Amino acid sequence: MSSTPTNPSTSSQPPPPAFDFPREYHFPPFFTRQTNLTTHHSQLEKWSSLILSYARHHRLFRLSLSYDGTPYEDLFRNRRINRSLRLADAREVLEFMRKEGRAEPVGTGTGSGRDGENGNGGGGGDVYWVYWRTPEEWAGLIEGWVDETAQKGTVLTLYELTDGEGTRGTEFYGLDPDLLQKALQVLVKRGKAQIFGQEDQQGVKFF
Repeated sequence: MSSTPTNPSTSSQPPPPAFDFPREYHFPPFFTRQTNLTTHHSQLEKWSSLILSYARHHRLFRLSLSYDGTPYEDLFRNRRINRSLRLADAREVLEFMRKEGRAEPVGTGTGSGRDGENGNGGGGGDVYWVYWRTPEEWAGLIEGWVDETAQKGTVLTLYELTDGEGTRGTEFYGLDPDLLQKALQVLVKRGKAQIFGQEDQQGVKFF
């Protein structure tokens, strides 16, 4: 099983340090679905915590549950102890995370050109948003930046928000464009922003 990064800015940045897996990752039972309900619930919580920490470390916004041998397959496969999480069990973990508001299936046809460039795939198959920050949390960060930099009343392109020099160093720099849309829709519903244009020509005005 694997996941694929969706941060286009990583090509010009050094790779992050190696991820420090939790101790349970090195025990074979962690990869086997536990039959005791209490133990199983704890197992789901630990897998959820691991996935969120792993995704945050690598700035992954989506996970693909596929056996394609990408560099991030170590999340669900520990070669040192020769154990892998079964696909059905991984789906159960992501469903648990969905109920907790920390994951969501990626809908068919929602991908952008940037997805294809990174081998992420827009839909179909087992691809999930992983919300180490929810759309609401990203919206809060963007709104805070707008206030701090006096951008109210200004129209910015979506590219400027995620790839412009003005946002370099912010947490939402390099944010997946579809996740950016989700965050901006939160601000639109709050009356804090308005989106103009279509597709690649979109801009946003903040209030």
